[in-house]
Amino acid sequence: MQISYDKEADALYIRLLEGDFQCRAVRITDDISLDFAAGEQLVGIEVLGASHLFKNPEAPLVELKHLLPQVAA
Repeated sequence: MQISYDKEADALYIRLLEGDFQCRAVRITDDISLDFAAGEQLVGIEVLGASHLFKNPEAPLVELKHLLPQVAA
């Protein structure tokens, strides 16, 4: 997982999968969209207006809970 912040655009991007993907964006709200690759794999999450949502968007506190391990096929 990689988190990047574009200060000029005030946009935070959380990349969940490494690599290059052809994605389709699904807008959840005016400020949040999800990027899906083939097979409905969630590649990333974009948050616009991040400075209004995070105390420090350049180094946001991220807490991951209830993650299930992925088993290789």
